Parts: sequence; structure tokens; C-alpha cells
Amino acid sequence: MSGPATVQLVLQRFAPSGLDAHRRKITHRLCACHTLAMGGIEAHCEHCGADPMWYHGCRDRHCPQCQGRATRRWSERQQDQLLPVPYFHVVFTLPHDLNGWVELHPEVIYRLLFQAVWTTLDTFGHDPKRLNGQLGMSAVLHTWGQNLSRHVHLHCLVPGGALARDGRWHSARSNYLFPVKALSRHFRGTMVRLLRRAWVGGQLKRVTRPGEVDQLLDKVMAVDWVVYSKHCLKHSATVVEYLARYTHRIAITDARIVRVDDDSVTLRYKDYADHDRAKMLTLAGSEFVRRFLMHIVPKGLMRVRHYGFLANRCRKRKLNQVRSALESTDSIPTKRKEPQSSEAKLSSQNEPCCRRCGRGPLKVRAILPPIRPRRKPPSRIAAG
Repeated sequence: MSGPATVQLVLQRFAPSGLDAHRRKITHRLCACHTLAMGGIEAHCEHCGADPMWYHGCRDRHCPQCQGRATRRWSERQQDQLLPVPYFHVVFTLPHDLNGWVELHPEVIYRLLFQAVWTTLDTFGHDPKRLNGQLGMSAVLHTWGQNLSRHVHLHCLVPGGALARDGRWHSARSNYLFPVKALSRHFRGTMVRLLRRAWVGGQLKRVTRPGEVDQLLDKVMAVDWVVYSKHCLKHSATVVEYLARYTHRIAITDARIVRVDDDSVTLRYKDYADHDRAKMLTLAGSEFVRRFLMHIVPKGLMRVRHYGFLANRCRKRKLNQVRSALESTDSIPTKRKEPQSSEAKLSSQNEPCCRRCGRGPLKVRAILPPIRPRRKPPSRIAAG
């Protein structure tokens, strides 16, 4: 193995040549990230005299080694908007029997998953016997398990209460948001109904086997769907940080890759079925790449979405209403972090420090342009 074990090294060594245009473009970006191909800056440290090279990142949302600043910004924004109420971490999982359809129509299945989850929570939130108001939800799509297999699920962070039409806040009445079994049944029925409607509307054109739709949907209706709900009374910020890890990357971080050999890749994973034990998994290089690439989301698909009173179009106004309602009900306020000034943000972002000595300021000596791969000229056909 040459160099550290990273996703970039695995892709450079084992990526196949027959990829579709979308995956080929993303693979090229990830392989070029923080290399001379992306261009960069030649700097000089005025303290120790080092001449470090700083290469640009690809800024692709699937890349495991860049977008750290974007991840931190997203996490900080979400934490600044946390309400002084208990939160709930709710996870909705698609049964693996639907993985074949996810492979054929990912853009349709993922869209319907978001729709089914929000329809379920919104229905329970507006139920007069429950919260009788509008919920808020922030959801992040995950499509992988710890071993990189396809495991489609939606992580949701939900404030423990609802905003009523009269402006009052209706708090959740116990340490659980809604009964999990009832959520599971409603989610299952809603998703199956949406899938059947998508089939009738011609959105699942690649499902071509006779009778497959009725057979598969009847099969998944006969099993329990997994819904997980946990009360996050004191750990809401921790859940936000967990969700933020994969808002700008997918599937696996470089830290989990142990070794890259001539024909295989070894990674760490947590086996949830065996009491969360840490284990090692060795995959053929081509199999690792296959599993990684199947988690690339369709072009234009938003993996992070906000609903209810947290929706982008009304969040600021609705959060002010919720905070006013909470103050009027003598809720215990939480200390909100003062927003960092724009001057402080600019100064912290625009003063790179030397990686060698950690003290000296860096002076830019040269701008390195990106190196584009040369395209082969078209072959000429001899006349005659």
C-alpha cells in the first residue's frame, strides 16, 4: 500500500471504466480532490521557512475528505435554531425487499420516502387526541449500513411539541413522541400507497416483470416496518452533530479504512446485530467500489430537508412564534449562543496557519492552476 488508506486511494486503484456519466464524473472529482489536478496555492511560512502546498478540494457532496467547513456551518446553524424543548430522534427504515426498486428508480423511491415520513408525522401531529398542531422536522437521508450495504433510512430530528393554529405551543405529553407501532403501521400503509400510485402513474417504468408490483407490495405489507424513536432530553446538540457528519459526504469516512492491499480493502464497522461490537471486514477492491458508488444520490436530489414550522420558507417566522409561545407558558429558557460577527468569521477563515510549526502565518507565493487531463484527438480516417 502506498500512502494512507483512503476512499480516494481505493477509487484510484479499483474504480471500473464502464460507469455511467454521473458516477464517472463524481469518481473523477473524488480522485482529484486535494491533488495538483485541482490546482492550489504555493505558500511560505514566515516563522519556520517551510513552503507548503495547499491543493483545493473538489467540494463534491459525496467526498469524505473535504466539505468539513460546510458541515460545521450546517451543524452550527441547526444548533443555533434549537428550541428549549425536548427533541426526538426518529428513524424510518425501508424494508430490504424494496432495495431492487431503489436500484432501478432511486430518485422516485427517495422522494416518496420523504413524503411518506412527513405525511405520517404530520398526520399524528394534527390529531386532536395527540398534539393538535403543526410539527417541525429536519430529515437526513442515509442509504447505507455499517458494511456499506444498501440500507435506506431517514433520520429525523423532531421538536417535542406542535404549534397550534391559535399560536399556542402543545408540548409532547411524555418521554415518547408517538407510539412506535402506530407510526410503523401508518408509515407502511402510506409508503405502499404512494408506491402503488407511482406505478399506476408510470413512474416505475423499469419494473417490468409481470405481477411483480402486486406481489412485492403485498409481501412488504405483511411484515412490520422498523421505526425507531428516542427521547433526546439533554442530547439534542449531539444528535445534530451526528446528522451533520453525513450531510456533505456518504457511506464511510477515511478513518474507518484500515488497509488497502493489491486486491482488497479492510475496514472497521460496528455490528449492531451483535451488541454493537467493533469488527473488521475485508472486501475485494471492486466490491468496495461497487458498494460505495451505489450510495451516490441522483443528480439534484436534496438529502437534507426541513418540514412543518422548520420549513425554509417559514422557519424564521414560525420559530419566533414558538419561542413567544414558550415564554408565555413559563418554559425554562436555554442560553442561546451569540451569533459570531461577520468580521470574526472572516478573520478565522482567511488566516491559514502553517501545518509544520502551527504558529507562523502563511504568505501566498504563487497560484497553481488546475491541471486538466488531455483529451485524445479524434482519429483520422485515411482517404482512399
